[in-house]
Amino acid sequence: MNTVRPAITDQEFALFQRLIYRIAGISLSDAKRVLLVGRLGRRLDYYGLATYGEYYRLLSSDEEPNELQTMVDLLTTNETYFFREPQHFDFLRDLVQQEAGAGGLFRIWSGASSSGEEAYSMAMVLAEYCPLRAWEVFGSDISMTVLARAQTGVYSLERISGIPPAFLRKYCLKGVRSQEGKLLIDGRLRQHVRFAQVNLTQPISGVGQFDVIFLRNVMIYFDTETKRKVVANMLPSLKPGGHFVVGHSESLNGLTTNLLAVRPTIYRKPAG
Repeated sequence: MNTVRPAITDQEFALFQRLIYRIAGISLSDAKRVLLVGRLGRRLDYYGLATYGEYYRLLSSDEEPNELQTMVDLLTTNETYFFREPQHFDFLRDLVQQEAGAGGLFRIWSGASSSGEEAYSMAMVLAEYCPLRAWEVFGSDISMTVLARAQTGVYSLERISGIPPAFLRKYCLKGVRSQEGKLLIDGRLRQHVRFAQVNLTQPISGVGQFDVIFLRNVMIYFDTETKRKVVANMLPSLKPGGHFVVGHSESLNGLTTNLLAVRPTIYRKPAG
């Protein structure tokens, strides 16, 4: 039996627009109204609520303290795949080969890691081209749901087309029995990858320093003020001389004066 869900009023939609902006910095346009209704309607069903206003009041109360995170998980978009925008991984390969003799721990941050494909793509590159230097990948996201998926290192075989065949053979395992139809990232690779929840719109501490930061295909959801805030929050964690990489449809022009453009979408923090 199909559930007939209530329509959302203009006032109710405006409440959720302001809420997700305040929490995650996401500007939810009027065109996303259908998306919001589709995703949050399930929560009305779950709690037996009659209106989106009632659900908003639930979120604003202390009755269900975990529900706010559930709402964020439902409204944040998590489109990703292995070796997305491969030129950036070519850049990473060349960089780690150039700095192979530098010594010390090489650290890279996947700032919007979603379900982990970007972080594990980084890990494959580092394992292959940085064999004599210790390295670590840190993946962060605001959504606890996708981070839980990332930590398992388990993916559908339908999602692996971007992985180079040599890496697929060397760093991935084909699931058997209960994991049939799945791909597992090799445990030896996973031990170098750590995931944690980070809200990039809030001051960031405790993540350490990085040689490279990827923040790709997430700023398109932010307005200019939020973009500036996110970049300013992340830059203290980038080592002098380190690189900051954004998506091919993104730019840091006008957002910061603390990075120098190396090539389109790739920036460098001055060493001095």
